[in-house]
Amino acid sequence: MKKYLLSLFLLVICISCSSSKNSEVFIENAEGRYLFNANEVLEVYFKDKELFVKWRNRDDIKPLKLNDSSFYMKALNEKIMFVNLPKMHIELAEKTEHKGVKYHFRKMIANEKTPNEYFEAKNYKKALETFLEIKKQDSLSPVIREYNINKIGYNYLEGNEIGKAIEVLKINTYLYPKSSNTYDSLGDAYLKAKDTTNAVENYTKALSINSENNSALRMLKKITKK
Repeated sequence: MKKYLLSLFLLVICISCSSSKNSEVFIENAEGRYLFNANEVLEVYFKDKELFVKWRNRDDIKPLKLNDSSFYMKALNEKIMFVNLPKMHIELAEKTEHKGVKYHFRKMIANEKTPNEYFEAKNYKKALETFLEIKKQDSLSPVIREYNINKIGYNYLEGNEIGKAIEVLKINTYLYPKSSNTYDSLGDAYLKAKDTTNAVENYTKALSINSENNSALRMLKKITKK
C-alpha cells in the first residue's frame, strides 16, 4: 500500500511538472512584448519551455499554467489568456472587479517601443510621433498628461541629464502649445544648460500666453540683471 501511494505521489508530481511545459508552436506564437498600457509592457519569454513574464522591472514572474493558453498571474491577480485571432494578443478573463469590461493587450511589432523607451533610446522624433498617436486615440490618456511629461523632464534635470530634459520638455510644448507652463519648464532646462538665449525665448513665450506666470517673470528678471 505504501509503495502504491508513493508511486501515485510521484506520478502526480511528474504530471504537474510536465503540464507546466509549453509546446513549440505556442512558444513561437506567444513569445514577445505586449502593450499593457500606452507606456508599459508585459514581456513574455520562456525558459525550458516554461512561461515567464517581465513586468514593471520584475523579471522571472512565473504565472501558473491553467491550460494550453491560459495562466494565472499572481502579480496582476488576473487570469491571462493568449488568443491567436485576429492577431496574437492577451486578454484578461472576466471577473467581478471588471465585469463587462474587456482588457486586450496587443502584441507589439518588432522594434516597437513605448514613449519612455524612445526617451531612453534618445529617439525623440519617434517619442513625439508615438505621443501624438496616443493623443489621437485617447486624448485623456494619463501617459500624455502635461504634468506627467513635465515630471519626466524634471527628473532628467535632477539627474543632470540636461539634453534629455530639454528634448522631453520640447515634446511637451508640441503637445500643449497653448500652455504657459510647458514653455516655462523648457526655459528652466535651457537655463540649466547655460543657454540663456533659448531660456529667455521660452520664458518670454510663457509670458505671452499667461502674463501672470510669476515663475517665468522672476527668471527673466534674474537673467536680465546679470
